Amino acid sequence: MSQADWKPLTRKEMAARAAADIPEGWYVNLGIGMPTLVADNVPAGREVIFHSENGILGMGPSPATEQINPWLVNAGKKYVTVLPGGSFFHHADSFALIRGGHLDLCVLGAFEVAENGDIANWATSDEDDAPAVGGAMDLAVGAKRLWVLMDHITKEGKPKLVERCSYPLTALGAVKRIYTNMAVIDVTSKGFSVIDMVPGLTLHALQQLTAAPLEMATR
Repeated sequence: MSQADWKPLTRKEMAARAAADIPEGWYVNLGIGMPTLVADNVPAGREVIFHSENGILGMGPSPATEQINPWLVNAGKKYVTVLPGGSFFHHADSFALIRGGHLDLCVLGAFEVAENGDIANWATSDEDDAPAVGGAMDLAVGAKRLWVLMDHITKEGKPKLVERCSYPLTALGAVKRIYTNMAVIDVTSKGFSVIDMVPGLTLHALQQLTAAPLEMATR
């Protein structure tokens, strides 16, 4: 099967797919990069309370250009909005919220995810010039659930879902679900379990792009 038979999701479509699975009323942290798009794609009428490590609870979607408040940014220094009832608080209180297990979900990007749920998302080698892992370690172990939103393969075609991570780890065994531009995959005690794929894509074709065994989830 060639890629002409199926089409990978766009980043907006990936974010919308993940947003559709977030239940009403959950408290959710979004990592920098692609995960921030989730806040722009929550289904109409559903309340999800978004958190940012720099001390915001109740973030809304990204602002239109004419609505930008230059003093209102998230932890990734991107402009955000705050919904009615939103609040601001000290950085230390924000991390107390994270470390205290008060977040229902965190959505992070990743360089690699292993079949046992290990995640590597802050550096691609021991010599990487990334300054630090930031709050990702706290979020990965402090939130009740960790989902990953990422492309299925690198720009060079290298699989990002692997048997064991080759990059410096962020957290061990933390990832519960992965949303890629090709599939939605749960991390189970038996490894990667595919619960959804883009139309036209087969499990065999997906396996060719994945460096760990896949199985279809039982409905």
